[in-house]
Amino acid sequence: MLLFDDSKKLEKAVGPEAAEVIAKLFEAQDAAMRKDLATKADLELKLAETKADLIKWVAGMLVAQSAIIAALVKLLAK
Repeated sequence: MLLFDDSKKLEKAVGPEAAEVIAKLFEAQDAAMRKDLATKADLELKLAETKADLIKWVAGMLVAQSAIIAALVKLLAK
């Protein structure tokens, strides 16, 4: 997005028609770049998904570790 002062300087440098075309190109580029930006909601959703995955892995490892310890205790108790 061009500021008022910038657009006036651009008009002076290249003329009003070329300045309008350049300004539209900048606006289109700005819109294209903004659509790819992550919003706060996007980041929170990704964080929640990551947290859920982490909890699943930790719970799975806890069960696996408990099974290994139980097997070792049974093996060594003989």
